[in-house]
Amino acid sequence: MKLFSQDDIYRIEQLTLAENGITKQEMIAAIGKDIADDITAEHDFRTPFVIFAGSEDCGAYALAAGIHLYAKGYFPYAFLFNIGGNRLTPECDHFRRRFIESSDEQILTEVTGMRFSMPELDSGMVVIDGLFGSNINGPLSRGYQILVGNINDSGAKVISIDSPSGLPGNPMSGLINSKIIHADRTLAVMLPRLSFFINENVELVGSWKTIGPKPSQATLRNTRNTHFLIEGQTIKKRLKARPYDSSKNDFGSAILFAGSYGMMGAAVLATRSASRSGCGKVTCHAPQCGYEIMQTSVPSALFQSDRGERAIETVELTHNYSAVAIGPGIGTSDRTIGALESFLKIASANKRPVILDADALNCIAIRPSMLDYLPVLSIITPHAGEFDRIFGPQPSSSARLAKAIEISMSYKIIIVLKGYYTATVRPDGKVFYNSSGTPALATAGTGDVLTGLMVGLVAQGMKPEIASIAAVYIHGVAGRMAEKEHGSYGVCAEDVADNIGKAIKSIMEL
Repeated sequence: MKLFSQDDIYRIEQLTLAENGITKQEMIAAIGKDIADDITAEHDFRTPFVIFAGSEDCGAYALAAGIHLYAKGYFPYAFLFNIGGNRLTPECDHFRRRFIESSDEQILTEVTGMRFSMPELDSGMVVIDGLFGSNINGPLSRGYQILVGNINDSGAKVISIDSPSGLPGNPMSGLINSKIIHADRTLAVMLPRLSFFINENVELVGSWKTIGPKPSQATLRNTRNTHFLIEGQTIKKRLKARPYDSSKNDFGSAILFAGSYGMMGAAVLATRSASRSGCGKVTCHAPQCGYEIMQTSVPSALFQSDRGERAIETVELTHNYSAVAIGPGIGTSDRTIGALESFLKIASANKRPVILDADALNCIAIRPSMLDYLPVLSIITPHAGEFDRIFGPQPSSSARLAKAIEISMSYKIIIVLKGYYTATVRPDGKVFYNSSGTPALATAGTGDVLTGLMVGLVAQGMKPEIASIAAVYIHGVAGRMAEKEHGSYGVCAEDVADNIGKAIKSIMEL
């Protein structure tokens, strides 16, 4: 799915109205019906509803929804914020009048000054947040921050229209989450907003869906973008059925440099995942202390012993492997750092991409000059802490993403920035957000599983820019499968690794 900036979404909306031959009032009425239908699918007419409506489009959507709710036998009460008494857009004023006419009772309070008596809200109520939507460019004013805080503290379920009030459509640093609506559900008009996919905003948006008219495919094609949401059908196109006469030699060979004394579990997880990826041959290069562990834990993989007893001291390729990954559990000893640096210099000269994760990134953080030797289209897979150790502390996820885009373009590498919506950043400036994430993956070792899966896909012939995206999506599906069996509390990294094959199968059957 293509994702767009707020300005682009506005233009797409105007083109959609023109193409469909509908007025803005007609569109708002249709969106109001979509909102009401979504609400009534989850709540019966006995549920108390309170609408907080702003003076512009978002307020008009909320009031239009209220009209449809009354027609369905529900009884919402609305507070319309028209500070100064003359701020309503023509559309908002139109639906204000229609909302009042929809009932014989007093169902709307118009707030024209900042003296406002907050209604009593509790956990048995539903708040429809139609204050601002995504058309804001900075923090809310003090009065609205107090209102938002009261709504958040009430325990009421919150349904936000377009975007939680206080959260702009475009990512923005410096915002404080406590001063933004915390929605349980967000109904985005026409298209999701880029800000939905920033890590700290996930708790603000809750579950989300799009409502309103669908833009034509021609409009979407003709609107340039650099951000995408990856879904199952996109990955399915990259997974091909295997010929009947194929052999292991047809599916590549991967080598993982992984493990050290006390950290052989990371090597096991990465190697097990690579073996489940469909790779023809998987080799784990580890220190001598890992021999028995690897041979018994992953018998389908080959073991290559390092000269070091407790840590890797050499990173060299003894065969022409199809793909190379370095990092899970290797530690940060001086000899390991030196071996990694020597390898990267050779790989850079040979223009051979490599996948770097976990302790390989910690080694780079200790010796940042190694960044200059990263081969073009190499993949690094940092979580926030690892990224900040290498590239400097970032004040927010949106700032970290902006820095990742800058670094990716500068070094011509692929950065997989882990999070709920893991963002894969490419050197062409494009960003791909993953849609299959789950909190169940927030446990030790799942990053090692991702590394193994990624190197296995590259070994099978996927280009790094494709394999990085596909591995993240498959990894998320495997995490969800493990969660279904063990619950979000009970998932271990080995459960995710063991579900890699099933996850690939499920995607191919979409």
